[in-house]
Amino acid sequence: MRILKYILLLLLLAIIGLTVYVATQPGEFETERSRVIKAQKSVVFSYVNDYKNWEDFGAWKDDDPNMQFTYSDTTIGKGASYSWKGSSGEGKTETIFEKENDSIAQKVIFSGNEGKAYLTFKDTVGGTKVTWHSKGKLSFMAKAYAVLKGGSAKMVGDMQERTLAKLDKVISYEINTYSIKVDGVVQKTGGYYFQQKITCKIPEVQKNVSLVLPSMLRFFKENNITLTGSPFVLYDTYDVANNKASFSVCLPMRDEIFTAEGSDYTSGKLEPFQALKTTLNGDYSHSKEAWDNAFAHIKKNNLTENKSGSYIEVYSVSTSQVKNPSKWVTEIYVPVGSSAPAEATTVPAPTNEAATTSPVTKTPAQPAAKPAVREAKVIE
Repeated sequence: MRILKYILLLLLLAIIGLTVYVATQPGEFETERSRVIKAQKSVVFSYVNDYKNWEDFGAWKDDDPNMQFTYSDTTIGKGASYSWKGSSGEGKTETIFEKENDSIAQKVIFSGNEGKAYLTFKDTVGGTKVTWHSKGKLSFMAKAYAVLKGGSAKMVGDMQERTLAKLDKVISYEINTYSIKVDGVVQKTGGYYFQQKITCKIPEVQKNVSLVLPSMLRFFKENNITLTGSPFVLYDTYDVANNKASFSVCLPMRDEIFTAEGSDYTSGKLEPFQALKTTLNGDYSHSKEAWDNAFAHIKKNNLTENKSGSYIEVYSVSTSQVKNPSKWVTEIYVPVGSSAPAEATTVPAPTNEAATTSPVTKTPAQPAAKPAVREAKVIE
């Protein structure tokens, strides 16, 4: 009995000693890790700025394969967030600030512990230098866990290093796995579409499409409107010289819809037209190359570009269906054939690089009278 008492006393003293040791550990942590990602800055920033991709490159998923993720309606830019639940706890990360292609600031909550993270993106030799700075406070239990892992700085720093390494690997595959095929001249079908018009800087086109599409799809669902095809973008102007694009994000539908005056949404009708179709399989960052291939094909084969026609990108497979950029499919339609003479205006051919494409001349078509519709819907 006396030996057992001594053993219990020693265990008690050990527990007390460990408790005191943990309690005296720093209650705050601050770490920073960097890595050069072998891709251009805009590509890396766009990939990291969308929380739907974090599940694929975060080291925490390797540590806990059964971790579950929940995403907010908006996963890109300020106000975007995602939450997770795993064997070691649950938490939430929210973007509280972003500067396009430069930096992202986050608020992180993990099992009651609050922290902040800052990611910066800088051009450098070999790609983009991503620096990840984290700081925050630790609860007693978090400090105890950190002690077992060699300290909070080592624990968080190791996670950052493994995540950045995986980000490099994932981007190298997902972004650089792509193909472009000029399919040839086809007859593009028409029909009614629902649209929201946007004017923005050229590098922000795809980001704005990603932000607008979810709300438009929710609108369709809430109003029981049937989507009859893939979302697409209809370009009005693409002004390289002034770094400005005007376009409509569109959802195809069966019948025309009349919206209330002042609504962000309107409807339109696309008439069937002859077009050169080009298909991009892979990340949208290669869209410039796809457009360039299309125009090169037109020139090489002496086709006539119909500059009064519609320049369209159809997102046959996009991020709303598949997270992996390597599996996205974008169809590009350049109008070809004769066009009626009209007053010409300068509109650059669509591309996602403002500095390298010369403008083409597009002749706007005259607006047609609204056709009669059997089953018109009015949305307030």
